Amino acid sequence: MKRTFLLPCLLLFLTSCLITGQPASSTPKPVSPIQNTPTDRSIYKNGLAPEYQDILNKLPNASYYEIELNIADDLTHVTGYETVFYTNAEDVTLEEVQLHLFANILGGKMEMEEVAINGEVINPKYSLSNSLMTIPLKDPLKPGETITLKLGFDLTVPQTVDLNYGVQAYYDDVLALAHAYPMIAVYDDEGWNSEIPPQSGDVTYADISFFLVTVEAPKGVTLVASGSEVSHQEDGNRQTTRFEAGPVRDFYLAASPEYEVFTLESDDIKFRFYTRDYLQDGAEAALEIAARAIRIFEERYAPYPYTELDFVSTPTLALGIEYPGMIAINESILTPDHPYLEATVAHEVGHQWFYNLVGNDQLDDPWLDESLTQFITLQYFTDEYGQAGRRGFRQDLEGRWAYLGNEEIPIGLPVKSYNGAEYSGIIYGRGALFFEELRDEMGSKVFDNFMQDYTRSNAWEIATSEKLRSKAEEHCKCDLTVLFEKWIYP
Repeated sequence: MKRTFLLPCLLLFLTSCLITGQPASSTPKPVSPIQNTPTDRSIYKNGLAPEYQDILNKLPNASYYEIELNIADDLTHVTGYETVFYTNAEDVTLEEVQLHLFANILGGKMEMEEVAINGEVINPKYSLSNSLMTIPLKDPLKPGETITLKLGFDLTVPQTVDLNYGVQAYYDDVLALAHAYPMIAVYDDEGWNSEIPPQSGDVTYADISFFLVTVEAPKGVTLVASGSEVSHQEDGNRQTTRFEAGPVRDFYLAASPEYEVFTLESDDIKFRFYTRDYLQDGAEAALEIAARAIRIFEERYAPYPYTELDFVSTPTLALGIEYPGMIAINESILTPDHPYLEATVAHEVGHQWFYNLVGNDQLDDPWLDESLTQFITLQYFTDEYGQAGRRGFRQDLEGRWAYLGNEEIPIGLPVKSYNGAEYSGIIYGRGALFFEELRDEMGSKVFDNFMQDYTRSNAWEIATSEKLRSKAEEHCKCDLTVLFEKWIYP
């Protein structure tokens, strides 16, 4: 998620910003189980751009989620049922599996009602303020083996946006459900990645997965979610809508009785903005910006992965937050002449390449998505408006760093190593300027070829600082040790 913090306004001008009821009238009832074959990925083909459709046959170890969410009439209580097909993609045997329960550190509450592995009920262990569920495996999971997890849970959604920019909240007639399901943690060379994320940064670090999600909700609300809506039925005062999303790193859902939809189609991509009717002009301006940004980023890096891109306005305490194929925008900036709108939209669109298509550890290596996305936002303004546009946005980057006295704090630190001002000034300011230094060192043409190669060769994977440096040195045929030691490493 990308955030723009509300510190000194001028400084925080564009950080992908996570800026920043009534009782239920009926009791939610379980939705009938989805019975689908996790190996049949043809259902996701129509949601992918043609250039990416062959990836459906190239991610054999990606997790597959079937989720049913039953949203009560008060929009603050959710009953969930989840089936996860998880494959051990590592070269070591796993003795346990860990899942994040992010609701328990986002101001809400998630209680597990049932946990089973391959049909056998398990008693998991909970830690990190109940935000981490560890499931011991009776039979250790060998490399290449798959288990089926079945989970039942009850979610109470907070009615405040105080924590983590309000990414999961029901507030001002808008329900935002980010990370609202038990999510498999990433296992990498550090083992299971489990920690409570700092409030100032992103929450998730996730592998690519596939989702089939069925949502039952009050009929009077408009549902918007990652992926594509593939079916919709109404029965009395309730509706049931199914979404297919994949390959993606997360699943996001928003709902509101106030949403109207405004659309644009450009270059075979459907753009939609869901917001309140009086914000139409701002929504349509945002869609035009998004279409321009996608054209620029496609030419520079790689094709946009999906056939649609949805926006929702939310009361989030960030200017904008990115999700796979979906972006949340703070409705306070949703006017055509707002000074933050264009930079926020371009930045969040950029995250569709650097965060989603090319993943990274957003807690330990935030510069790989946030700093890089700030830099490509600078490229957007340069390509769209020439040197005048470049100077205007670069002044913001310089201003963020100048707020810290241009202190040469490394940009390659984990989020938790920065205070709020440092995170803005270093990750969103100095970090973006590093890529200009890298371009100057490599030469513009070589740098552009490197960036395109880096994006495409790491598509759907997890990038690291080492991968980026190695790819850059491969292209420039040079040693970048001095540059990386000056800017990146502590």
